[in-house]
Parts: sequence; C-alpha cells; structure tokens
Amino acid sequence: MKVAVVHDIPLDEERKEMIDAVVRALKSSHQVDPLPFDESFMLKVKHYDVVFNLSSSAKQVHVPALLELLNVPYTGSDPLGHALCIDKSVTKTILKHHGIPTPQFITAKPNEKVPEIDFYPAIVKPSREGSAKGLSRDSVVHDYDSLMRAVKRVWNEFSQPALIDEFIDGREFSVGIVDNNVLPILEIDFSSLPEGLERFYSYRVKHNYSEQTRYVCPAQIPHDLENKIKRYALSAFKALNLRNYARMDLRIRGKEIFFLEVNSLPLLVPEYSDITKMAKAANWSYEELVTKILNTALKF
Repeated sequence: MKVAVVHDIPLDEERKEMIDAVVRALKSSHQVDPLPFDESFMLKVKHYDVVFNLSSSAKQVHVPALLELLNVPYTGSDPLGHALCIDKSVTKTILKHHGIPTPQFITAKPNEKVPEIDFYPAIVKPSREGSAKGLSRDSVVHDYDSLMRAVKRVWNEFSQPALIDEFIDGREFSVGIVDNNVLPILEIDFSSLPEGLERFYSYRVKHNYSEQTRYVCPAQIPHDLENKIKRYALSAFKALNLRNYARMDLRIRGKEIFFLEVNSLPLLVPEYSDITKMAKAANWSYEELVTKILNTALKF
C-alpha cells in the first residue's frame, strides 16, 4: 500500500524522530512517504491508500476532517474524537457525565471573574495545550491570591481559558488503548527526582528530567484496581468517540481513581513515549505497534 505519514511543519527534534521511526517501521511492507500538512496537502494526499496521521494540536482535527472529505482512510480518531479531547474542560465534562471519576474543576475564561473554590490545593493549567505546556511548580496553588496569579499567567501566555483542577497528591499512571485493547498500565514515579522539584509532570520535569523519572510497566498495583482502571479507560474511550488508539493520564489517591486528561493522538517516539513503553511491556516491538495501528485504521 501507499502510506502517507502526515506531519506538521516546522518539526521539532522529537517529532522528527517519531516520523522517521514510523516510516522505517512501515517501509518493509509498504511504500511510505512523509507528507507535510501544507498548502499542497489535498492535491498530494489523494494519491495514497491510507494516511498515518501524526499531526498535532488543532491540525489533528483538521487532517482527519479533510481526509473524510476525500474518502482517504487514516489512523487515529475522527474529527469529533479529537475535538472532544483537545479541550480538557470538555473532556472532563464528558467523563463526569459518564460516571468516570475526574478531579473537581472549574474553567476560568480570560478576563471573567473567577469564583472562589473549595478544593485546595488546586492545579492551574491551559485548557487546550498538551505536553505539559504552562505547567510549573507555581501551577499548584493553595489560596485565592496564588490561584489568580496562576490563572492570569495562563491567560497572558496562552490566550485561552485556564482549567482549575483539584490537585490529586497521589501516584501517577498512564493507560494506553490500541484497537480497544488496554495495554499494560504504566506508573510514572517521581520519587527519584532531585529534591525541590515538583512531583508531577511540569514542563521542566517532562522535558528535562525524563531520565531521572522512573517508569514502571506493568504498574505494581492490586489486580482489582488494575481491572477497575481498565474498565474506566475503555468507558472513556467509548464516551469520547475515540478509535484506533489513545492514552489517558490518571492519579490514584488511596483507592480512589481520578482521570486527569486524555490524549487522542499520543506521541509514538521509540523508547521515550509512554505508549511505546506500554507496548514493549506487552511484548510488542515498535514495528508491531505501528503496524497494529495502521491495520486497525483500515477497518473503519
């Protein structure tokens, strides 16, 4: 088959590594070309049998929407699934409606009055960003003054609503789904980080301290808790109209589970990305993971 690996331009090093890896993984069985999402995209893409969608942000909605118009199959979720996950407030509203536990939250739109909350400590983050953008030690707040400082930082730096979440001080996990199958659950252990660093995925922890963060997969948790997480994850996958593959972040406080956010198009960087670590724990090679994603997409 002729496979187009669609990507944004310009590319950072992380995404370039991912695109090169996906192309290598597929080229033994298919004719594979990287294809930038630019002004010539619609003219070129119709000559391919299937698209491996590796776009990001709003483009992960735009790419499948255009492919639907052209009747070209593609990996990942459809435009609706991505749209429901790009805005964390929308995601959490849907999770809550379907009985999937998520921390208490409110959304603060730019320049609107922010009400007092009753769930300190809270964590403030941009509602529509990924990869821990906008998250720092100062994102965790304990009173209204620090809350407003954090909210205004989001407004000023990202020009979008701020999500104010109850901060769950517990163990952090990630769970991946490929073709309606839940992969081994991954625990992200921050206990080995240097003293003084925040114990959550802030931007600096995620991007500068990944080698000092401990990843345990399969996570060492009781069997009944594991099954409960997997059931919630599959319910969330269905509730958010997702398909093909996705990844979800959660925390556990005692025996309580809290789903934090959902990534409808997670990165697939070999050895580095959470979902590739989960696939390795399931005894899948990187090539098998990428091939499963591609083959599943052809069912839709």
